[in-house]
Amino acid sequence: MSKIRILAIPSDKHGVGKFRMMDPFVFISDKHSEDIHVDISYNAEDRDDYFLNYDIVVFHTFIHQTNHEHNIKRINWLKSKGIITIMDIDDLWFVDQRHPMYMAIKMNKVGEMKIDMLKTVDYVSTTTPIFAKTIKDKLKVSNVVVFPNAVNEDEPQFQNKPVQSDKVRFGWLGGSSHLHDLELMSNGISSTYNLFKDKVQFVLCGFDTRGSVTVIDQEGKQQQRPIQPTETVWYKYEGFFTDNFKVLSSEYKNYLGTFTQGDYNDIDEPYRRRWTKDINTYATNYNTFDVSLAPLVDSVFNANKSQLKVIEAGFFKKAIIASDVDPFTIDLISAVDEGKFNDKGNALLVGSKKNHKDWAKHMKRLVENPNMIEDLGNRLYETVKDTYSLKKVCKDRVEFFKSIIK
Repeated sequence: MSKIRILAIPSDKHGVGKFRMMDPFVFISDKHSEDIHVDISYNAEDRDDYFLNYDIVVFHTFIHQTNHEHNIKRINWLKSKGIITIMDIDDLWFVDQRHPMYMAIKMNKVGEMKIDMLKTVDYVSTTTPIFAKTIKDKLKVSNVVVFPNAVNEDEPQFQNKPVQSDKVRFGWLGGSSHLHDLELMSNGISSTYNLFKDKVQFVLCGFDTRGSVTVIDQEGKQQQRPIQPTETVWYKYEGFFTDNFKVLSSEYKNYLGTFTQGDYNDIDEPYRRRWTKDINTYATNYNTFDVSLAPLVDSVFNANKSQLKVIEAGFFKKAIIASDVDPFTIDLISAVDEGKFNDKGNALLVGSKKNHKDWAKHMKRLVENPNMIEDLGNRLYETVKDTYSLKKVCKDRVEFFKSIIK
């Protein structure tokens, strides 16, 4: 049998592109080259003869970054030539109204375009069984396969090399669309500071002051200007992580106010700001804390997201305190029964209807029982190490590709 020829088209060079396309297809190209030839292109050439070189075209969200009709036309043309089309998707086709991209997605009818393509392609690949079921039930699409996000333990940034500290360090790592998630535990952080200020540290990873805002000039025209650091959502996040800056010394507060990406010796401060890193180094932030915090608002959109935060924490052997909601429930089991630690659970979970006191309660448990931090981290690692290894998931991908080639 000749090699299967695959064209993989990532949607971006950021997190989605890395985990959904680049990591798996670079791995397949390297480790399964006897069976599969892979080409990866961010800008696939818009020529018929170009696509005729392939048996399978896998794309995330769009084939061409042009108009919707052209993408549908290309998918149908590929199918007419016997070239198998697979659309990968990792987020629901609509977002909650509180999402910062809600209006842009609604005005540009992005959801409708995604639905059209999901119904047109031969196969759909996605991240979790929950999302796969949603696609099948809501869109009546049957050919849906799950390939979870996965971690390559050999990648340098995923090396588990924790920085040592006498404090119990709680950390969060994420992006700019999580204001309402972090609000869930903000008062819990304040309560924990009140109880254990000298024994704990909170670490906020991904801090970013880049961006712009739209303003109306004197003539009524819209203009773009650089965003001020104190206008960013990250500054609001920082208020949550510092009890509205009250736990900071005046010297450290003044330094943070300069928004300098320097080498201030903050290792013993109650709070640490970790600036944003690129996609190939961001995960090293996990080495700066002991307990991963994963608050998540209970919503349809969030339920259909990937549980990557759980997977990453597991590979770094971090204890995790998380909202007891989908998609985290795929892998997490409560380690507390009737107020006592059990032998089966791998996480401390906060119910979706619970308030900040429950976040504080779990933080208190780990400060007072630091031996459980390592224990929970090891349990979570055992949960994720095989199921979500890149090697295992890519093997599943290869078997799937072989099965659909007649």
